[in-house]
Amino acid sequence: MIGKRQWSVVSGQWSVKCRQKGFSLLELMIAMFIMIILLSIAVPTYERSVRQARETVLKENLWQMRRAIDQYTADKGKLPQNIDSLVEAKYLRERPVDPVLEKTEWDEIQGDDPNSSEGGQGLKDVKSLADGTDSNDKSFRDY
Repeated sequence: MIGKRQWSVVSGQWSVKCRQKGFSLLELMIAMFIMIILLSIAVPTYERSVRQARETVLKENLWQMRRAIDQYTADKGKLPQNIDSLVEAKYLRERPVDPVLEKTEWDEIQGDDPNSSEGGQGLKDVKSLADGTDSNDKSFRDY
């Protein structure tokens, strides 16, 4: 204990006033209250930024796959059969990940190949399999 001798007028004696190190319960409660307020602001902001990042990555992945389909069609004169055909032909390095589902599964939309003389089928478009909507209430399947 750190003490300081002091004359007490009330008792007429010398007394030692001890000063304790540490925080009072009130100080701890105030600090915890401030932390709770800061966390209540930070957590929703963090979650919103993660959600927007996932939406942006989803749009970019779909754009890249659609661009690869167009390039493959222009180069080969026919539509690719699936996403794996784009990877095998090196139009994509790997199957992109759907950031909403965190899987490499996509809705591969097949259609008639206008370049095929036999009326063949091929990959026309790619969509997300994720349910739900983005921050603008647009369905992930409509990207």
